[in-house]
Amino acid sequence: MTDSTLVADEVTPEQHKRLRWALVLISLAQLMVVLDSTIANIALPYIGADLDIDQANLQWIVTGYALTFGGFLLLGGRLADLYGRRLIFMVGVLVFAVASLVGGFAQNEFMLLSARALQGLGAALASPAALALITTTFPAGKERNRAFAIYAAMAGVGAAVGLLLGGWLTGLDPILGLEGWRYTFLIVVPIGLGAAFFAPRFFDESERHTGWLDVPGAITGTGALLAIVYGLSRAGDSRYGFDDTTTIASLVLGLALLGVFLLIESRVAHPLMPFRIFRSKNRAAAFAVMMIVPAAMFAMFFFLSLFIQLVVGYSPLQTGVAFLPFSIAMIISATAASRLIAFVDPRYLSGVGTLLSAAALYGFSRITVPEDPGSILASLPASLGGQGVALGDGVNYWTQILPFVVLMAFGMGLNFVPLTLVAVHHLRAQDTGIGSGVLNTMQQVGGALGLATLSTVSLHFAQTRADEIAPSIAAAAPQLDQAALGQLASLGSFTEGATMAFFVGSLMMIAASAIVWIFLDVKHEELATESAPEGVGVH
Repeated sequence: MTDSTLVADEVTPEQHKRLRWALVLISLAQLMVVLDSTIANIALPYIGADLDIDQANLQWIVTGYALTFGGFLLLGGRLADLYGRRLIFMVGVLVFAVASLVGGFAQNEFMLLSARALQGLGAALASPAALALITTTFPAGKERNRAFAIYAAMAGVGAAVGLLLGGWLTGLDPILGLEGWRYTFLIVVPIGLGAAFFAPRFFDESERHTGWLDVPGAITGTGALLAIVYGLSRAGDSRYGFDDTTTIASLVLGLALLGVFLLIESRVAHPLMPFRIFRSKNRAAAFAVMMIVPAAMFAMFFFLSLFIQLVVGYSPLQTGVAFLPFSIAMIISATAASRLIAFVDPRYLSGVGTLLSAAALYGFSRITVPEDPGSILASLPASLGGQGVALGDGVNYWTQILPFVVLMAFGMGLNFVPLTLVAVHHLRAQDTGIGSGVLNTMQQVGGALGLATLSTVSLHFAQTRADEIAPSIAAAAPQLDQAALGQLASLGSFTEGATMAFFVGSLMMIAASAIVWIFLDVKHEELATESAPEGVGVH
């Protein structure tokens, strides 16, 4: 089929069967892409130990993937429009599979981070093509709403399944001489290969469009993101801070490259990010909110997975199971949103969703653990004079963690479905790929920038607190060397940093909610209509 779409009432049983399998394939690809955003979270302490990666650099295992994913998404969307969505989808999942194989056998920090960057590139090619294939394959109305709901649900389900699967695999004893964490990368290789193999069987190639690739835009845009995130990450390290020369240079360079990127996009004939797709107030609002919402989810998974393991004392598998309710609640929420969108305007669904997410983050920010020297020293094993009691042993999962995990999941489901529909609705046929790319870019860039910002907040408050409690720990246990003292002070201060990050994240979600209530006014009836005719501008 070309870029024309079916009418819902004209779908035959045979076409319906093919659409069902097409949706399964797209969902598996999206699951693979999102899975790798979180599957390594639980394995971070083990990866750091095996490959000798400094604690401050661990976030790059998560951020590096998100940055290259977000940085090349616009290029991926443009490639899909120019050379065919099925072809670019297949190339993307194959690149992802190869990168995952390299990551699984990484021998050092450079090799692993390079593999994560290559995974991000593969995801950047596959993800916008997959989203565009939904737009051009499924008819407007019930079929497309259901497809978008399942696609959106994969964002939350994949993230939570990644934590569960990552916890299980990380906790395994070495298999065939490979540590368990390596299988968190290797597990997605067959998914990528299978998606590439079956794609020609369920998707017709889309119509190809003429135009040129905006390579300068891709280079400056990606460079800007890397420089800004690096500067923010460095600023959060007490060894450098915001007054460090390299930190300042990185942030200035990032902002300069961002300015050059915007200048290029305003002048080239075929920009990666055509400004015309922002002419719709509703679409612009959806894009803005979709930058903030993933930041909240990235922060929850990153900080909460570390908190549950390092402070509460859960094993990797127990940590993964602790996030399982997120998957279930996300499926329920996304399914409900896909049905409610036929009767309720996106403003109300997303407005409530952002407020629920803000409440969940605020709930996490209220978690407390003992910070006195006696409790901190008791966390040491008996061989070192402690009692082996986790510092967060008194944290109750059922009352202090689970309710807010579920609340966050419901908030995410109510956000992703309506905002995705608004973002790609009434785009011209030749813009569906790039529109999908911009949407995914907002999510990944927002997640990366949000995590970098919140990590900076967390490190600042944690290090300030560590400096305060270190003397009292040293006085209570003078036999400890500096390394052990530093580790105990970091453990005792981690909760302070994480909860402050959650609090700032809740403020970000309140800002997102304000954008929704003020600017998002598209009606639900309009979302059930087909894409704008050829030559008609977006509105």
